[in-house]
Amino acid sequence: MKKGIFISVEGPEGAGKTTVLSLLAKELETEGHKVMMTREPGGIDIAEQIRKVILNTHNTAMDPRTEALLYAAARRQHLVEKVKPALEDGAVVLCDRFIDSSLAYQGYARGLGIDEVLSINQFAIEQMMPSVTLYFDIDPEEGLGRISKNAGREVNRLDLETIEFHYKVREGYYILMKRFPERIHRIDASQPIQNVYEQSAEKIKKTIDKPV
Repeated sequence: MKKGIFISVEGPEGAGKTTVLSLLAKELETEGHKVMMTREPGGIDIAEQIRKVILNTHNTAMDPRTEALLYAAARRQHLVEKVKPALEDGAVVLCDRFIDSSLAYQGYARGLGIDEVLSINQFAIEQMMPSVTLYFDIDPEEGLGRISKNAGREVNRLDLETIEFHYKVREGYYILMKRFPERIHRIDASQPIQNVYEQSAEKIKKTIDKPV
């Protein structure tokens, strides 16, 4: 059986990741691929419980290291319980956020250090990294503006951070793009959603079709 392909999509709040991932999943399925769409933190029961703790708007006293460790714990459980089995079953795994979120948010924006947070997560993931990561880039003010117009979207603790924090997150992603240029590819998420979708699909199909 052909081994599956692990693809993550990253980006700031309001970048449109979930919408585009849903479109990508449908297209890949119509082309005959086995697809599993999931998210972090969450995706399975234990990780969803941890998600509620991390993103609860009442948990403003949470220490940055606690936050980083909770994300890593949720990631580990999600990986072993859902992602690995899907990959072993030959699926294309489309994951809304993975390790780069921790590196950008906690490592850089929270000031814990990218390498320090990477070390925590290497223990959690045992070197299992996505084959390709799409970074949906958008100005934080525009992204947060989209969120405020979306009445159905959950408002989480990270949405309540200062605009300066969200710009730091963006800076963190830019550092990661330079550090991992072969894996992370920038997509301009300020474009119409159809353009974002088409460019994302092109990148993903190249990864799927790439000889092993």
